[in-house]
Amino acid sequence: MDFEDLVTALAPPPNRVGKADGDHEHHLYEGAVMVAYAMHLLRTEGALNVRIHPDGEHGKQFDFSGWLERRQFRKVSTIGATSYGGVYEHSAGQTVTVNPRSGLGDVVAEIGDQVISAECKGGIINTRHSGQVSRLYKGLCETVGMLMATPAQGRQVAVVPFTASTLRLAERLAPRCALAGIEIALVGSQGEVMDVKSPRDAQHATSTLK
Repeated sequence: MDFEDLVTALAPPPNRVGKADGDHEHHLYEGAVMVAYAMHLLRTEGALNVRIHPDGEHGKQFDFSGWLERRQFRKVSTIGATSYGGVYEHSAGQTVTVNPRSGLGDVVAEIGDQVISAECKGGIINTRHSGQVSRLYKGLCETVGMLMATPAQGRQVAVVPFTASTLRLAERLAPRCALAGIEIALVGSQGEVMDVKSPRDAQHATSTLK
């Protein structure tokens, strides 16, 4: 993957100094998780058009326009009043639509006659701070809960950053989520996406994302 610019490295606040692996906290913001999963659908799932629905906070944290343009997606039209809302086209015929509108699913694509709808959460991926680890843990629970509350139109996927804690929780949730038709995907720091459907698959995700 050519996604070395997904992570934002920031100095920790005083209460979290010494709680990260390294001097800086590595933030994989929700917007970064969205674009990584969108690229996964375009590159490996056969999607030609993907829609991303960020809110204002996502746009403050993550530069959607700059990131897509560095992947040769050219903005051809504008949607809404934000600087990043619009349709981005690639010369290969793929399209990413960034529509700052809530309630439509974070990342949505139609592949053939099937709809894929993903709910995403971000977090600090190199932290040992209990509160931030808990936020990652809760983020996966929240994405699953949101999908549970949304009528399924096709495949539903909960997408969160890959960490040791999210992997352990994904292992435990995967069998029950599968019964409800919900998949779990983990996004690595360079955009690697691994599906976790069983403990065996989760072990494969560990070896691949390290």
